[in-house]
Amino acid sequence: MSRPNRRLVIVVRADPVICGHSGEARNLAEVALTRGFDDVRLLTWPIPALQAAGLPLKPLDRISPYSAGITVERPEPVGDYRVPDGRYLAGLTGRLVELLAEPVPTTCLSMYLVPHTAVVGEAVAAARAAGFGPDVRTIAKAVGSDVTNVIRSCLRDGRFGAAVALFTTFLANDRVIAVSEYTRQEIVAAAEAVDAHCGTRLAEECRARVAVSYPPIDTSAYLDLDPARVDAALARRGLDRDGYVLFLSRVARAKGVHDLVAAFARSRSRSRVKLVIAGNGPALAEVRALTRDDDRVVLLSDVDDDEKPLLMRGCAAYALPTKPEPDFVETFGIALTEKMLAGGGPVITTTTGGTGEAVGGTAITVPAGDVTAIAAAIDRAVLDMSAEERGSLADRARAHALSFDRVRVFDDLFATAPATG
Repeated sequence: MSRPNRRLVIVVRADPVICGHSGEARNLAEVALTRGFDDVRLLTWPIPALQAAGLPLKPLDRISPYSAGITVERPEPVGDYRVPDGRYLAGLTGRLVELLAEPVPTTCLSMYLVPHTAVVGEAVAAARAAGFGPDVRTIAKAVGSDVTNVIRSCLRDGRFGAAVALFTTFLANDRVIAVSEYTRQEIVAAAEAVDAHCGTRLAEECRARVAVSYPPIDTSAYLDLDPARVDAALARRGLDRDGYVLFLSRVARAKGVHDLVAAFARSRSRSRVKLVIAGNGPALAEVRALTRDDDRVVLLSDVDDDEKPLLMRGCAAYALPTKPEPDFVETFGIALTEKMLAGGGPVITTTTGGTGEAVGGTAITVPAGDVTAIAAAIDRAVLDMSAEERGSLADRARAHALSFDRVRVFDDLFATAPATG
C-alpha cells in the first residue's frame, strides 16, 4: 500500500453518538477528501465504551457510511481493569503516536478539550520525544460543553488547577477555535475569572488567538428534498404534512423538552396538530411518563440521518426551546440550521447562548423557560401565520443557513492552517 501524501486526523466523539459535533467531524472529513487530504481518520471510542457511558446513540444498524478514504478507528483500551478510564485514553493516544511516527504531513483537529485535545497534546509530545520528528499541525476546537459544563464546573467548584490545565492544554495548539462567538466570549470570560484568582494571563492570549469556526453542515442533504420521499416517510410514521410540531434533538432538560410538552398541552393548536418528539437522551423516560396518556404526543427514538430532513420538511413548526442549565447551555444549535435548510414550518426557539447566531433573526424566538410564550409561538406558527408570511420567513431562514455549508466552513478553517511539508 502506498503511503498517503497528506493526512487529517480528527479526534472526536464520532457516530453513533447523537451529537452535533459528530456530524461536524463527518462533514469536515468528507470535504477534506476534496481538498488534498488523501487519508482522513476519525479517532474515536469503542462502541461498548459509548454504550457504557450512557450517551444517546443512533441506531447502530442505520449509521450512514463514510466515503472511501475516511477511516473510523476505535482503539481498544490499553491495560486491564485496574486502570479504568485511562485505558481508553491510552488507546487513543497510542494510536495517534503510531500515525505521527509515519513521515506523512498531518493535521490533527480535536473536538472537546476534555479529553480529546489532551490526547492530541500528549501524542504529539510523545512522538517528538521519541525522535519521530512528526510533521504535524494541531487545531483545537472548543465546543459547547467544554465551556458550559467543564470550565464552568471548575470555576463553580473552585477547582482552579483543573481550569488552568484545561486552558494551557487548549492554548498549546497551533490554532484554537470556538464553535460560536458566544462560546468565544465565554472562553474569554472564564479565562478572566481564572486570571483573577491565579494571577495568570490566560484571558489576554484567548482574546488574541481564539477565532470562531461555525459548525459545518452538509446543506445538500436538506435541500431539494423529493416530495414523494417526504410523503412516504410521514406515511410510515402515521403523520401528515403540516400535521405536527416537531422536536428533533437530544432529549434533555436543557433542550427545553419539558417546557415544550407543557406548552403544547395548553396550546390551541393541539386540536389540529400532534407533537412529535424525535430523539434519544437522558430525559426520554421522564418525557415518556409525562406524555403516557396523551394521544396527541408521538415519541420517536429511532430516527436516522436519512429520515431526519424528511420529518423536518413535513412539519408545521419546529420547536427547540432550549434553556440554560448548570451542565449545559446551547452554544450554537446545529439542528436549528438543518431545519432552516429543509424548509417546512417556522422554527421556534429561545435566545439562549449561541442560538441567535444559528437562526440569524429568522425564527420565532421566546424567552427561555416561558411556557406561556412557547404555547403562543406554537399557535402563531400553526394557526395565525399566512402562507405568504411562512414562505418569506422560510426563504430568509434558508439563505442564512446556507452560510454554514461545510465546504465554506472547511475552506475558512483550513485557509490559515495549511499542511506543513
